[in-house]
Amino acid sequence: MDTQHGGNVTAFAKKIGCKVSEVIDLSSNINFLKPNIDIDFNTLNISAYPNYEILENSIAELYEVKREELELFNGATTAIYTLFRVLNLQYCTLYAPLYLEYEKAAKIYNYELYQVNRFNNMEEEIQEESLVVFVNPSTPDGKFYDIDKLMEQWIEKNCTIFVDESFLDFTPYPSVSKYLKEYDKLYILKSMTKFYSAAGIRIGALLSQSQNIKNIKEQEPLWKISEFDSCYLTAALKDRTFKEKACNINQEHRTELIETLKGLPFIQKIYHSDSNFLMAKLQGTDAPTLQKKLNPFKIMLRNCANFKYLDNLYIRVAIKDKKSMTLLKEALAHSST
Repeated sequence: MDTQHGGNVTAFAKKIGCKVSEVIDLSSNINFLKPNIDIDFNTLNISAYPNYEILENSIAELYEVKREELELFNGATTAIYTLFRVLNLQYCTLYAPLYLEYEKAAKIYNYELYQVNRFNNMEEEIQEESLVVFVNPSTPDGKFYDIDKLMEQWIEKNCTIFVDESFLDFTPYPSVSKYLKEYDKLYILKSMTKFYSAAGIRIGALLSQSQNIKNIKEQEPLWKISEFDSCYLTAALKDRTFKEKACNINQEHRTELIETLKGLPFIQKIYHSDSNFLMAKLQGTDAPTLQKKLNPFKIMLRNCANFKYLDNLYIRVAIKDKKSMTLLKEALAHSST
């Protein structure tokens, strides 16, 4: 199983013979905008064990849950592996394509794995009492789904429901957190590093009913994130203007990127996206060939071939700053001649 992800800028730079700082990384779906941070890390008291009270209160307020209804992890991926281990269920149903670590976690913890092709067969019957995983907005295409009907079906089948909302902050759409009060087998994942442009700050949050969170805490170490991580994100969440600004600018750049891709002869289809990246299907070429043509421009795209149900005809392009988008437009135009 190929679980390679986007964003390996160091390997790409080495391969094409340039500096890491010269690479235009459009393979990684991290927000290119950053919140304003007002903190002096030299003043942090790192001789004491970290205390997460302030950060947990900030996240609870942000997502409108109680503090006892969330647990922090060293990144969203760690939360995924922890939940698969703690639940220890027999069946797992993945709505694919989706983040590659879900399939990997299911196999590591010996789940009987089923996958539903959400492009072609969203209404497929699933196993009762299964762990259901749905990423919303999805990856690698970025579409937000109204999953209320699916939620009803999953609840009827007594499933344990895991909704990954790592990219929801990029949209105006509602969370499924409204179901937390009425269903005790719901878990919601928030990746704090995608939207807040801090992949190097490893913080993910898992939301669920307080008893579920208590059960997870009992099987987890006390300190999973550092004081540096905690203070950075606490400071980032204080920027109250960031969300609106980031959403508006990403939407504007997404519209421009769509226009860029529309006019290219080797783009067969552009998939609808509500997030900070686009997926496109190629024609007359494939992702490795296109990437080779972009190498002289030091532009790195995401080949989606290792996503379930996709192949070398699919690419993902992250939305970035104006300069990067302009250089991509010029490089793609050159590649089409």
